[in-house]
Amino acid sequence: MGDRWHVEVDRSVCIGSGMCVNHAPAGFELDAARQSHPRTPDTDASEQILAAAEGCPVEAILITLHDSRETVFPPEE
Repeated sequence: MGDRWHVEVDRSVCIGSGMCVNHAPAGFELDAARQSHPRTPDTDASEQILAAAEGCPVEAILITLHDSRETVFPPEE
């Protein structure tokens, strides 16, 4: 069985570029204020979700392992 992730969007950082929706339309959506949020905060690990986080121009997407809350993205500096 693969990893489970918890996905969050820091709405105070999100600029509504929509890049996350372009990379992972099943994973993210923009609300009426053009703020991103995950469609399912607890989800299976996915290359598309990771690509969305990596492609976010302001790194507003945080991915952690569901059970341990260990950070998957962004990487530690």
